[in-house]
Amino acid sequence: MSSNTYTKIVLRSRPEADILPDTFETQTVSKDDLKAGPGEVVVQVTYLSLDPAMRGWLRDVRSYLPPVQIGEVMRAIGLGVVLQVGEGSAFKEGDLVSGTFGWTEFAVMKDKVLQQITLPPGSMPLDFLNTLGMPGMTAYFGLNDVGQLKSGETLLVSGAAGAVGSLVCQLGKRAGAKVIALAGSPDKCAWLEKELGVDKALNYKSDTFREDFKEAVGYLDVFFDNVGGEILDMALQRLNRHARIVLCGAISAYNSTKPRGLVNYQNLISQRAKIQGLVVFDYAAQYPKAISEMAVSLGDGSLKRKFHVVDGLENAPKGLLMLFSGENTGKLVVKVSDEPSIGPSKL
Repeated sequence: MSSNTYTKIVLRSRPEADILPDTFETQTVSKDDLKAGPGEVVVQVTYLSLDPAMRGWLRDVRSYLPPVQIGEVMRAIGLGVVLQVGEGSAFKEGDLVSGTFGWTEFAVMKDKVLQQITLPPGSMPLDFLNTLGMPGMTAYFGLNDVGQLKSGETLLVSGAAGAVGSLVCQLGKRAGAKVIALAGSPDKCAWLEKELGVDKALNYKSDTFREDFKEAVGYLDVFFDNVGGEILDMALQRLNRHARIVLCGAISAYNSTKPRGLVNYQNLISQRAKIQGLVVFDYAAQYPKAISEMAVSLGDGSLKRKFHVVDGLENAPKGLLMLFSGENTGKLVVKVSDEPSIGPSKL
């Protein structure tokens, strides 16, 4: 690739079930259009987040965000460095920023859609794609506002070795709850128990899972669900009175044309329980408070994090598939570039 071009990846077709090799298309485009207008900046992207929600953005259906359009750069939240500023911009060259850049090496962005990143003590830029970013905010508000977890209660977490789940587990322990974690391999379960300190981690692929689940969970007060499907139906059988289910995700059904229906939902009636959907963007006005609290715990080491880094923008489509095969542990990100030396000459 010449110095006057860069790479972006666009949506080529909408998958009906699994994401396919022709779902996305890689394009090489000219840098000539990378000019910052008034109130804009040019950003070089360094890292991009891979999240289960991205599968939903490919569907042409009504949701909390409009779907990614055919031919449009695949939506993704990321980190980057400001290379060039337009007239009246509040940023300066070299500023570290986060925003919805998409799957691209460079992006022209308006000031109003960017967040300038100032690193708290003990943190690093990648934390703003995890503990201090959307996963952390999802865990914080999902557990505290929707789940209303209290000390002494039993918390069940599905997808517990992922970015959101692993933070929910730790926040649950800090709140004084008994935490039961569900993951898909012995290594993940060992990490959850030994490193994150959950009370019990269960491998949902185990032959004895149903028996282990009943014994370990007993009856639950809060279920933070990232998986949906059969796991959610099992949890509905183990509800304490006034239990709360935080419906954060349903990754087991994202690639299915006919998602599995629930059978045990009538227990919500008998146990006076509730199930509530969670969209983290609803809490945007409260992010600063949550970030400041989480940053303290990150800085003193009481909140742990783990990253799974995929190298190269060209590998973003393959990386996205890892979320659905369970290959990653912790926060999955794509490294697009090293932080650049500053100056418009980089363009």
